[in-house]
Amino acid sequence: MLLLCGGLVNGPYALITTAVSADLGTHESLRGNSRALSTVTAIIDGTGSIGAALGPLFAGLISPTGWNNVFYMLISADILACLFLTRLVFKEVKGWCGQISRARGFREI
Repeated sequence: MLLLCGGLVNGPYALITTAVSADLGTHESLRGNSRALSTVTAIIDGTGSIGAALGPLFAGLISPTGWNNVFYMLISADILACLFLTRLVFKEVKGWCGQISRARGFREI
């Protein structure tokens, strides 16, 4: 069970940090500057590591009040993550729809 849960947590974490780093790598301000890109990537990875350390800390602090509250904390963390990623997902879907319409011969409005 621990192996399954670890895979389900670490897989999306790796995908998200890689996607954000790749998205920032195509930004004009970082183009051609490998030191700046590596710094941004390290900050993103470090932020994720801080989150991975704080999650169990909060779970340990909340667990004396009951395990239901720990699960409520995890649910609220998932909801916040989904809210924060909604803008990026919307942007990606909008880009895909624009590519599909251009491929069909439609022009963007």
